[in-house]
This record gives sequence, C-alpha cells and structure tokens, in this order.
Amino acid sequence: MLKEFKEFAMRGNVIDLAIGVIIGGAFGKIISSLVEDILMPPIGLLLGKVDFSNLYINLSGGPYESLNQALEAGAVTIRYGLFINSLVDFLIVAFIIFLVIRNINKLVKPAEEKSQEPILKECPFCFRTIPEKATRCPECTSTLK
Repeated sequence: MLKEFKEFAMRGNVIDLAIGVIIGGAFGKIISSLVEDILMPPIGLLLGKVDFSNLYINLSGGPYESLNQALEAGAVTIRYGLFINSLVDFLIVAFIIFLVIRNINKLVKPAEEKSQEPILKECPFCFRTIPEKATRCPECTSTLK
C-alpha cells in the first residue's frame, strides 16, 4: 500500500497540482494585498472617504464607532465591506485566470493544427499512398472512386 501511494504521489499530475496550489495561494495573497492596499483606498476616497474594510451592519443594537470596537464587545455584525473586498479579489483573480487560459489556448490550438497529419489511403492500382480526398492518383493517373 505504501508503494502504491508513493507511485500515486510521484506522478507528474499530482506534483503539478501541488505546485499549482502553492503558487495559487501565494498569488491569492498578492491579489488580496493589491485589492486591500492599492485599489480599495482610492475607490473609497472617490466614494466619500469610505474604508470598505470597516463597513458593517450591527445586529446587536448597541452603538459602536468602528468594526473593531463592535467585535471586541462581541457584537453580532454583518461585515459587508470585507465581502466587497473579497468580491473584488475574486473578480481580479478570475479575470487573470481567464487571460492566462485564453493565451494558453491560442498557443495550443496552432500547435494542434500543425501537428495534424493528412489522412492517407492507398491507390488500388499502383499501391502508392495518396491523400484520402484524392480523386485521381498522381502516380498512375487512375481515376479513383
């Protein structure tokens, strides 16, 4: 059983997946920092000096000046500002993945088109290999059906 697990774990696809998950986690941190530290502050400034990470709805009823005070007091809150940040994170990651996959597909498609070899058949008269769509053999000039 240990040998089977080792064979499974050492397959190329499993290792590629593990590397992808690690790089994806690091990429997610970079995107989160981009959204929280670079994109959202100017957007908040344009919308009237709003800090999205501090937007919340207090369900407990008590007055709190900030989200941190509400959390420290144990108030039940809906933190929709953090949700907006996460939504922007997701949209950026999804768009970047879309661009990467689109470019990969553009690279793979021409390679597949070039690698397609023509389908061949054999001439029944001279036994030479000719394209399947040929109606006349270029070697013996016989008319083919």
